[in-house]
Amino acid sequence: MHRYLTELVGTFFLVLTIGLTTIQATAMAPLAIGSVLMVMVYMGGHVSGGHYNPAVTLGVFFAGKLSAGDMLAYWVSQVVGAFLGALAVLGLVAETFAPAPGPEVGLWAMAGAEVLFSFALVLVVLSSAVSAATHGNSFYGLAIGFTVMVGAWAVGPISGAAFNPAVGVGPTALHALRAGGSWGSLWLYVVAPLAGGALAAAFFRFQEAGRS
Repeated sequence: MHRYLTELVGTFFLVLTIGLTTIQATAMAPLAIGSVLMVMVYMGGHVSGGHYNPAVTLGVFFAGKLSAGDMLAYWVSQVVGAFLGALAVLGLVAETFAPAPGPEVGLWAMAGAEVLFSFALVLVVLSSAVSAATHGNSFYGLAIGFTVMVGAWAVGPISGAAFNPAVGVGPTALHALRAGGSWGSLWLYVVAPLAGGALAAAFFRFQEAGRS
């Protein structure tokens, strides 16, 4: 249970930071988002692995480092944490939010951006925090946080830079229920990051096989 609660808390603070920096148009928001992910990874990495993202959990599962039962429990914890994070944003600034693509961005551009940077994120997680070759290092949180920061700056205007199905589901659900927001793009914020995570796991296994 302690692992699942850790995933909930870490995802909560990730979504809280995303929501507050987005709504308030905070300068250098990607730096804040990458930084909160970094510190939450250091907070919970030794307990749950510090995933806070169903795509990361899927990648860890496909890499053979997590059971199917734990994967499903992690997913539930992450989505609940994301919803509670969005609810806390509503309580603090009286607004809801949801990830959304840029104006006139096409489906393939949006999907491509989410797949590519989800792939990068999950591959960095697996390589820096899961691989036996990097076991015990102290840089994994920094590497993971910086990957999200780079992705947010690079493709935020294209896809909204979710790279995380929980970041899609939790805020979108509250935005739709509370403010009549659209569910239209939600499927893509679920499918594209999971696809990127699965591809990253396959590439990670290929890398690891090449080392032996």
